[in-house]
Amino acid sequence: MSVAVEGDRWGEFLGFELLEATPERVRARVVIDERHHQPYGIAHGGVYSSIVEGVASHGAGRNALARGMSGVVGVTNTTHFLRAHDAGELLAEGLPLHEGRSQQLWEVKITRSSDGALVAHGQVRFQSLDRPLRRSSQ
Repeated sequence: MSVAVEGDRWGEFLGFELLEATPERVRARVVIDERHHQPYGIAHGGVYSSIVEGVASHGAGRNALARGMSGVVGVTNTTHFLRAHDAGELLAEGLPLHEGRSQQLWEVKITRSSDGALVAHGQVRFQSLDRPLRRSSQ
C-alpha cells in the first residue's frame, strides 16, 4: 500500500513511492531505469542521495509534527555509494538515530530487491522548526 506524497515534484520525477511513513520508520521504493543513469549506464549518485533525503525527510517531518513542531529542514546529507545498479527496484528504509529537542539524525539504507544487496547508505541531519518557513512567491 502506497502513501500519498502531495507536492513532491522531485520525488515524482524520480519515481519515488512511499510504502510506509510514520514518525519512527519510513519505507520507499524506486524503480531504476534509463532516466536515472549517468553516462556510464548506471544510476547517478544523485539518485541515491535523493532517495536518502526523501526517505529521511518524510520521517523527520512526521516525527517533528508528532512532537508539536512545525516541521524540519535538512542540514546535512551524507550518502555513501556502495554498489552500482543499472535497472530494477530499489527499496529504502529510514530510521531515526537521534530525536533531540532541536535536531534529528536519520539513517537510510537502500537495497536491491533482486538480491537484498546494500547499494547505498546515508544519514541526514535535520533542524526541527518551531514555526513554519516562509515560502517564496515564485
